[in-house]
Amino acid sequence: MSTKAGDRIIIESEKVGKPAREGEILELIKSTLGLRYRVRWADGHESTFLPAAGSARIVPARKGKPA
Repeated sequence: MSTKAGDRIIIESEKVGKPAREGEILELIKSTLGLRYRVRWADGHESTFLPAAGSARIVPARKGKPA
């Protein structure tokens, strides 16, 4: 599966009882550090994110229009 703009990213919390963060991937940024994502989080803030191994789950964007 290849990640693309429009996909959702879910970051599980490292603390018990704290909810996961979720956002929309706006841009993929390739660099010497690896693949980073520019994300608009559910609270409206945007940031650049470099996920650690196993810390992020990507949910593909839905194709077509919702019913």
